[in-house]
Parts: sequence; structure tokens; C-alpha cells
Amino acid sequence: MAWENPSNEQMKEILESAKTIAVVGLSANPDRTSHQVSKVMQENGYRIIPVNPTIDGEVLGEKAYPSLKDIPEEVDIINVFRRPEHLPEVAKDAAAVNCRVFWAQLGISNEEAYHYLKERDFTVIMDQCIKVVHSVLVGK
Repeated sequence: MAWENPSNEQMKEILESAKTIAVVGLSANPDRTSHQVSKVMQENGYRIIPVNPTIDGEVLGEKAYPSLKDIPEEVDIINVFRRPEHLPEVAKDAAAVNCRVFWAQLGISNEEAYHYLKERDFTVIMDQCIKVVHSVLVGK
């Protein structure tokens, strides 16, 4: 069975209720898509928590963590900017934290990760840009 995204209504509800987004693969380089998308989401009122083991310090004014398991607080959405072949590994990390929304960015999907997460009661969104979905469904 292939993966399937939630309805627009469900995605809108997720975005309207979320406050904190952990961004796996967030780059400190302002020219990278992960940085640009995260900055826009931050400007729309979300707290962004960078997750990148290569960053020692801050991105977008927030402390970066090497993995999801290192974040000392709860997050509402795990937004992933990693290549599809890395999603199963990120999914396993996601299952170890207290968050149940996994959002893989535009162009990123992996059936193995999808099924692994669905078996653990995650809401899984793949191949969708969180910034675009936010602007279309939530606005501001």
C-alpha cells in the first residue's frame, strides 16, 4: 500500500494548533531552502528548533540540537529536510520522542518510513512544503 497524506482540513488543523516545529536538516546557510522555509514559518509565529548534528550554536536565533532525542522540550511537528533514503532513520528517531506529526518536505517521501510511523500512530505528511500548505490553508 502506498502512502497517503491527510486531508487539507487535517493539515490545516495541525498547523493551526501547532506552536513548535523541530526542523531536521535545517541549514545555517540562508540560501538553502530549509533555512528559507523555516524563517517564513518563524515569521508566521512558530518556534523553530533546528536539528542538525553539524551545527554547533544557533540557527534563526534558536539553539540547534544534534538529534530529535536531544531536544529538551516537546514539539508539535517534526519537519524533515533530508533525502528520502534517510527518512527511515529519521522516523526511528521521531518515534522516540513525544511528537506524533511527521512532515517530509516537497519532493521527499519514503514508504518504509511512512508505514513505520503509521504503525506508531503518527500523522504523516510527505512531499508537501509546510510553508506552501500554511500559506494556502492558514494564510496570514
